[in-house]
Formats: sequence, structure tokens, C-alpha cells
Amino acid sequence: MGSKELVEVVLPGTVEPEGLQFRRRAVPDPDAGQIVVRVEATGVSFAEQQMRRGRYYDQPTFPFVPGYDLVGTVLAAGTGVGPGLVGKRVAALVKVGGWASHVVLDAADAVEVPVGVGAAEAETLVVNGITAWQMLHRKARIRTGGTILVHGANGGVGTALVQLAQAAGLTVIGTASARHHDALREMGVIPVDYRTEDVPARVRALAPGGVDAVFDHVGGRSVIDSWRLLAPGGTLVSYGSAATRDDTGSKQWPVLKILGRVWWWNALPNGRHAYFFNVWAGRALSKDRFRARLRDDLTAVFGALQRGEVTARIAAQLPLTDVAEAMRLAESGTVAGKVVLIPASS
Repeated sequence: MGSKELVEVVLPGTVEPEGLQFRRRAVPDPDAGQIVVRVEATGVSFAEQQMRRGRYYDQPTFPFVPGYDLVGTVLAAGTGVGPGLVGKRVAALVKVGGWASHVVLDAADAVEVPVGVGAAEAETLVVNGITAWQMLHRKARIRTGGTILVHGANGGVGTALVQLAQAAGLTVIGTASARHHDALREMGVIPVDYRTEDVPARVRALAPGGVDAVFDHVGGRSVIDSWRLLAPGGTLVSYGSAATRDDTGSKQWPVLKILGRVWWWNALPNGRHAYFFNVWAGRALSKDRFRARLRDDLTAVFGALQRGEVTARIAAQLPLTDVAEAMRLAESGTVAGKVVLIPASS
């Protein structure tokens, strides 16, 4: 393996997108239990937008290679890995390290992509699909016929949430800026303009008895409004603090505030529930259980894709060498779907 060249993107510090750097080195050999994956697609997630600003609550110290998830083909396997994995297309959730031409992974962290599903298609549904599936089916667990509110319904996680919710027989109210409303209506969503409308008042008018669940990535003031919009027995799933992306000061404090509220709300005797969703929860307690759940849920998401219940929303595909442009595009808020990076070796 060592004769091949690995190209990776390095985030050296809190820089503008043009400050991202490239590093080249030999592709390492896999150790026991590991695989080498030739990356065919990776993506720009909201996490990298926060990391670039030093605002992601548990990001590593600079410098590091960003890239939350990836899809690629297994080139080589270390001892103890079944030989059948070599040549297979796999997906992996890695948090960092995905923006590279080749990545070394524990084989147990790879999930096979069904034959016939393209790399860029699959990439759009790794972190976004897992997040949406687990929040909807493992946290909210709403009965058919219920109504939910999805903040940022046009985003990567939002789109997956909307489609999975509709497949489960739920009515969806979704917030987005006006430019996305026609697309949301075509998907069957009732759109609300968070820029120009009073969102809580509008949602109360649409669901006077409250909604069965709210999925809130905004944080800050929004999460309080979201809690108040719940029907009796309803569930709030908070999964980010997008409102504080451009803030300064502690990157942990916005999340700690949400966690404090979640604890307090759950202590109240009102039958409603609140969660702060972290896709990595449980990994430290049981890596095996975490991996099994991830494999089950991502396989379920890929099944939904094959059945047409969810669609792969690709906003743009750019070479890994155009990562600065890709990041600017993802941060512009003007695109629907995932900005996908394609390494040159693919």
C-alpha cells in the first residue's frame, strides 16, 4: 500500500475556507482488524462549518483532517478481517478524517452500501440519514397520524427527517427561508418562513393542540420556543446550536445550556420529554452495541433510499481540491442538499 499517495485536507486553525491546506503522504498499511478505503465521496456537514470557526463542542485540537463521513471501496484488509470485504463499497461515520483520498478504518466501523447505490448518493445519507433515523425512530417514536415540526426542513438532516417522517405517516411542518418553500410544498411539507414569520404563533395556528415532536438544530432561544410548542406527551429533540455558529467565547457553553434545560424539563411532571441528540452517544459505554445500532440504522436508511422513501439530495459535486469553494457553497445557505467532495483518485 505504501507506494500509493494519500492526499488529505488539513484544517490548520480558525481560517477562512481558502486557508485549508493539502498534505500528501504514503497510504499506510492496515493493522490487524483494519481496512484501507479508497474514498469515493465525502461531504461538507454543518460540523465542519463549526470546526472551521473553532465552534464544534468536542473537536480535536488544530491541526486536523476534517470530514465527518465517507463512502468508498475497500482496497486492503489487515489480519482478522474477512477477505470478502475487499472490493466492497462501504460507508463510515468518522467525525474527522474523511476529507482524504484514502482512509484507514477499523473494519467494524464500515457499513456495506447496497449494490446499485452510487457513492455520492450514499454519502448524502450517512451522517444526515443516521441522525434523522435515530432521532425519529429511537427518540421521538411518534405514532402514525402525528404532527411534527422540523426546523431547517430544507437542510441535509431536515430533508431526510421530512421524508422518513412522511414514510412513517406523519404530517410535517417545516421552517425554511422563502426560497425553499416551493420545494418543501412539493414534498408535502407545510412551510413556515423563520425569517419573516413569528414561528411559534404560526405553528400554534397550524397545530392548536401542539405538535407531537420538534426537531431543533438551532439552539439558543429557539429550543425554548420548541419546548413550549409540544403537545402533552410530546418530544423535543435538540441536536445542535446553529444559532451560535458565529459567536465567540466558549464553544461548550451553548450545548451545556441546552443540556441543563433538557435535564430540568425532564424533571418536570408534565409527561413531555426532551433529548439532546448526539450521534456518538453510547460509543464510550459499549463500542460493540454502538456499532451494531449504527449498522442496523444505516442499512435501514439505505433500504429507504432503494424503496424511494428518501432521496439522495446532492447540491453539488466538487473535486476534493476545490474544498474551499465547496465549503463556501455549503455555508452560503443557498443550496438544497449535500455538497459532496470527490477525491481525485476516485
